[in-house]
Amino acid sequence: MNFNKWQFLLLVQLVLCSVSLVLAGRDFYKILGVTKSASLHEVKKAYRRQAKELHPDKNKDDPDASRKFTDLGAAYEVLSDEDKRKKYDRCGEDCLQKDGMMDNGFDPFASFFGDFGFPFGNNEQQHETPKGANVVMDVMVTLEDLYTGTFVEITRNKPVMKAAKGTRKCNCRQEMITRNLGGNRFQMMQQTVCDECPNVKLVNEERILEMEIEPGMVDGQETRFTAEGEPHLDGDAGDLILRVKTQPHSVFERKGDDLYTNVTISLQDALVGFALELKHLDGHLVSITRDKVTWPGARIRKKGEGMPNYDNNNLQGTLYITFDVEFPKQEFSEQDKEEIKRILNQSTNNKVYNGLRGY
Repeated sequence: MNFNKWQFLLLVQLVLCSVSLVLAGRDFYKILGVTKSASLHEVKKAYRRQAKELHPDKNKDDPDASRKFTDLGAAYEVLSDEDKRKKYDRCGEDCLQKDGMMDNGFDPFASFFGDFGFPFGNNEQQHETPKGANVVMDVMVTLEDLYTGTFVEITRNKPVMKAAKGTRKCNCRQEMITRNLGGNRFQMMQQTVCDECPNVKLVNEERILEMEIEPGMVDGQETRFTAEGEPHLDGDAGDLILRVKTQPHSVFERKGDDLYTNVTISLQDALVGFALELKHLDGHLVSITRDKVTWPGARIRKKGEGMPNYDNNNLQGTLYITFDVEFPKQEFSEQDKEEIKRILNQSTNNKVYNGLRGY
């Protein structure tokens, strides 16, 4: 087959492009499903969302599950690190590998983000091995955080076992022994038996953990960090359990997915109508317009302006707004009083009743 000059050059370019794609390695942006302009928050959120679905313990029937999860971890490792991301954008994964900037086996899923409250791995082994105490902590978050979602950094001063000089008794257990008392008499008794293990000491280390506050989370929801609890000399460390707790808010009160707030208006606005804008938790404005009389205690509702539903963020609760009316404090002249009576044209119809019973 004969090639002219231009065909030959085109073939060379195609070969070079193919080689460059191989050298560039994996497309971490595509793996995470984010754009090249994605913020760190978007990278973290994308990783956490996919890690739930791709974890090998949830996809045991998929032969590629481990590879997919490893690729996901590698993508997060690079795109969540400013220096690694810049180098990756410049010359791809191959450069990072050559410079030793890739941590093989990187898995921030359990140690960095927690396990999202559902177990992975073999639980039977956990029951057989002694385990240290779990540490349970409340994490105070704002209503704004629960509305939009965010990440909260937790500083954990954790006792960690380090090698020390000498040995220690370990794996102590009760075993039955038989003692010969003579004359064909025997005695069975329990005896404590221990092994000799290398000695250890506990040293405090500071760890930075990150908990994601997902939109719509509610008080009491937990994120578990495996082996971040109290250590056990002869077993595994316990877990760190972080529970969501909402700080009181100055404007809104949450009940389920609904929000409640009060707005005080003047008597004039209550009588002739008004228009105002209410600043929501994420900063957007909710327009409220009334062209009729608003009495004290009147309530309106704005569908879709409540909290996002945790299971389906496309669904949102209702915002309920209750109005309080501020009455004027100045004194009116007799002429003003007569004018008010003329305008309102209300007959005196006082009613005494038990308001608590609803009569």
